[in-house]
Amino acid sequence: MKLQPLPSTISIFLPLLAILPHIIANLDSDKQALLQFAASVPHLKKLNWNFALPICNSWIGITCNKDGTRVNSIHLPGVGLFGHIPSNSIGKLDALKVLSLRSNNLNGNLPSDILSIRSLHSIYLQHNNFSGDIPTSFSPRLGVVDLSFNSFTGNIPPTIKNLTRLSVLNLQFNSLSGAIPTLDHASRLSLLNLSYNMLNGSVPYSLKKFPLSSFIGNTNLCGTPLNNCFLSSASPPPIFEKHKGANFKKLSTETIIAFAIGGPFVIFLLVLLISLCNLNKKVSNNTSTVEDKVVNDFGSGVQDSEKNKLMFFKGCSYNFDLEDLLRASADFLGKGSYGSAYKVSLDEVTMVVVKRLREVRVVKKEFEQHMDIVGMVRRHPNIVPLLACYYSKDEKILVYEYKPAGNLSAALHGTYRGIGRTSLDWDTRLKISLGAAKGIAHMHSEGGLKFTHGNIKSSNILLTQDLDGCISDFGLSPLMNYTSIKYKGAGYRAPEVIETRKGTQKSDVYSFGVLLLELITGKSPLPLPGRDDIVDLPRWVRAVVKEEWTAEVFDAELIKYHNIEEDMVHMLQVALSCVTKVPDMRPSMDEVIRMIEGINQL
Repeated sequence: MKLQPLPSTISIFLPLLAILPHIIANLDSDKQALLQFAASVPHLKKLNWNFALPICNSWIGITCNKDGTRVNSIHLPGVGLFGHIPSNSIGKLDALKVLSLRSNNLNGNLPSDILSIRSLHSIYLQHNNFSGDIPTSFSPRLGVVDLSFNSFTGNIPPTIKNLTRLSVLNLQFNSLSGAIPTLDHASRLSLLNLSYNMLNGSVPYSLKKFPLSSFIGNTNLCGTPLNNCFLSSASPPPIFEKHKGANFKKLSTETIIAFAIGGPFVIFLLVLLISLCNLNKKVSNNTSTVEDKVVNDFGSGVQDSEKNKLMFFKGCSYNFDLEDLLRASADFLGKGSYGSAYKVSLDEVTMVVVKRLREVRVVKKEFEQHMDIVGMVRRHPNIVPLLACYYSKDEKILVYEYKPAGNLSAALHGTYRGIGRTSLDWDTRLKISLGAAKGIAHMHSEGGLKFTHGNIKSSNILLTQDLDGCISDFGLSPLMNYTSIKYKGAGYRAPEVIETRKGTQKSDVYSFGVLLLELITGKSPLPLPGRDDIVDLPRWVRAVVKEEWTAEVFDAELIKYHNIEEDMVHMLQVALSCVTKVPDMRPSMDEVIRMIEGINQL
């Protein structure tokens, strides 16, 4: 092999050597800025920020870009921050995109260098005690601005009209005065709330589409959707105006009529305003939207003395407590064999899945010891990270990372919140099966021979944005009461599990084999809403293959793809080897991975 001349080699690496110190310097400058912020702003909850830990993977509330070269978001809601934010701290993070410091006790002026960070597109500072004027210099990329429930004074900066990407502007419950600036790009606004300030003048024409709740509580504001400006701005009728001779001026017929008609209307407006004020007090005292959805469901079993006793797992960089989960906005995702799941919005851009377990058969000490073992399994890209857990007498809760693309069952059968099935081509199905196999194999190797999943099924295979398969709910079966898992038919369970009620790694392989058959056939081994066609997949597939009708096995969705018949037959053979009735004759998950990778190479 011919060696490259030394000058030529140096010329290749010189640009890289020139960039590397710049990258390191940028990340170090981000560290310095954050440490300056932490040193200047007292906080009740300890932050683990120090130079000894890698900032992108370990610092609480901090996330970096994909390259790990810059800090791009800060999420520190409700961590007990109080005092002033110093200038030249957060404002130095010139790659920051999202800043969330909501629900703290920060006060004083908001440094002007924060809102003007060029990369910033979302800022959440609601429920603090900031005062003074809102800075007038804004990042042109800002799309979300939430400064509500503070003590800002002065005018709404007219420069806000230049924000072409603004979609959310929430300034309610401050002490802002003056007129509302005309927003040139109001068509992009999806949420506007300027209520309960001291604004005056007329609502700009471009904002008339927003409801009354966006403007109420500003007594000197008029125009649609409020009362007409000529009523509020005109001087009151001269009912008690005095003459020079101290005699009262006679009321005209027109004035009497106006008073008779307008009086009840004014009284109605006053009653309406008082009612809205009382309603808003109730809302502000109970600001979260999850109270009726989640607290009534699992919050009733949470003891007051234990509300912050979440048990976090290694590698979790999120910063929240159980109180945050109970107050956050939540959507019901569904009910599985182990419990109910909710999508919980901890922050406007941070979501997790909260699973309320039912039929847990172990005591607290045993639960926590087992979850310690689960937490020791090293992170893997094909395993959904378990972030935290909670145990009390009446409630057992797990918190997982949220995967927005849904699960495999929904994609195959269209059972996710009424959404229809997704058309998954053969390459995507291969990719999902390989990802799930790698996740299960990693779990088996990390946890030891006795460590099993015990509940492998398509609804527990979550999909990433790139449609890669990730295994969820691993390690929970030893904690659960077996009798709570009621299936019609065999489902994904191996024959020996039905008999002995004890799972092994070989029974996990069987369940994965059923999953592969589900991917190939498009048929569900479990009952689906509105459908009665429950199939014992292994038995049905063996019967069809025995009659040499192999083509009848494959999902009709796959038939339209050309030149994949051989691949599908190979995958069918892999699946059938996994669902062999004798456990010792089944392959290991590592062997399954090699077989699927062999199909990929073909």
